[in-house]
Amino acid sequence: MAEGIPEGEATTTGIRSFIVVWLGQLVSISGTTLSAFGLQLFVFVETGSVTKLSFVVLAFAVPGIVLAPMAGSVADRFDRRLVMLIADGVAGAATLITAGLFFSDALELWHIYLLVAVGSGANAFQEPAWLASIPMLVPKEQLGRANGLVQLNQGISIVVAPAAAGALLAIGDLGLVLMVDAVTFVVGVLALASVRFPRLVREDRAEATVGKDALKAWRYLRERPGLFGLLWLYSGVNFMLSFGNVLFIPLILSFSTEAAAGAVLAAAGFGAIVGSLAMAATGGPKRLVRAVLGSLLFIGVFSAMAGLRASVPFIAVAVVLLMLSVPIANTASQVIWQTKVELGMQGRIFSLRRMISSAVAPAAILLAGPLADKVFEPRFEEGGGLADSVGSVIGTGPGRGIGFLLVLSGIGAIGLAVVGWLVPRIRNIETDLPDQVGQTVAAG
Repeated sequence: MAEGIPEGEATTTGIRSFIVVWLGQLVSISGTTLSAFGLQLFVFVETGSVTKLSFVVLAFAVPGIVLAPMAGSVADRFDRRLVMLIADGVAGAATLITAGLFFSDALELWHIYLLVAVGSGANAFQEPAWLASIPMLVPKEQLGRANGLVQLNQGISIVVAPAAAGALLAIGDLGLVLMVDAVTFVVGVLALASVRFPRLVREDRAEATVGKDALKAWRYLRERPGLFGLLWLYSGVNFMLSFGNVLFIPLILSFSTEAAAGAVLAAAGFGAIVGSLAMAATGGPKRLVRAVLGSLLFIGVFSAMAGLRASVPFIAVAVVLLMLSVPIANTASQVIWQTKVELGMQGRIFSLRRMISSAVAPAAILLAGPLADKVFEPRFEEGGGLADSVGSVIGTGPGRGIGFLLVLSGIGAIGLAVVGWLVPRIRNIETDLPDQVGQTVAAG
């Protein structure tokens, strides 16, 4: 038996539901980014260690990888709105516990790592359920705009979070930041509770297991080499860019202030907002694969650029251009996946996609600290092994080893974008694979 979306659902009630949930998620994501920035800044200032900071970033990354198969199975098996509600509730509870430990002067590093991991694990369930719901709510021709709005949330949160975190830390402390985050979770939950999503019925729900669902998703991707190749391309780029997730704050703090770091991150958010608004307003380019690969190329160029000079304005320009390119790449990629994958499979496919594309990120995160602290930073000190060669180009002293790591990661991303264009299966996804949105949806 096949299940479809009731006619008119994705053009009337569905669009209204999308807007309500999107606004709730905008508030919730801003709060999450606020506490993430505050926690990373707190750990680095308290310890002075890039390695310990990298453990916080790692706690954000690993649960999404480990829990992805289960999250995808749950997103396709149950009401996706209910999955999002429970996930937001768990993440909000983790934030409240962190705040309670801080206010009682009992917060330790291992508490931060553990509770950040719990919140990240909840997000592992929330994200595929939300992304797989969008094509159920929004008609095919509006997916580019809808996904542009989803990307806009990220950009706005990046702008709001550093400025808000700086203001809150100036008038209070980390506990105040965490309490504001907890309130934003409540807003997200209330928005979800006020709407309903269309539902897809799975005939094999009773017999399905996490293992069977993961295996089915894997086979589904292997039978579509273009999507499979695009997935691994993103995995490689994520590995390269994960160095920046750890290193941008220490890079700026090596020669400037915490306020400057917050200002650069806010500027990066403005770049993301501009790119997201462009996608939301226009629906994005018609040639989606070209948009993805071209944007990844520019992302690599601007990532490398950020490491070239110890200058706040120079780095700010680089990250603004980098973040302007990110929503273009992500929106175009998301529309490809939402239109080429059956609705009843999207929860599992999106979770598997997240697991594979993100699986290499922890390796980069773990490597970033030791490479910066032990390998490259010493070589850019006076008399260091790279001071007279590469150092003559990008400078020497504190932070220059970190800058060199960013240059290398940017070059790697550029190379991967070129490889993606040279692979016909990836380059021709749009013509090789039929669209699934608007078709009858076989229960997974």
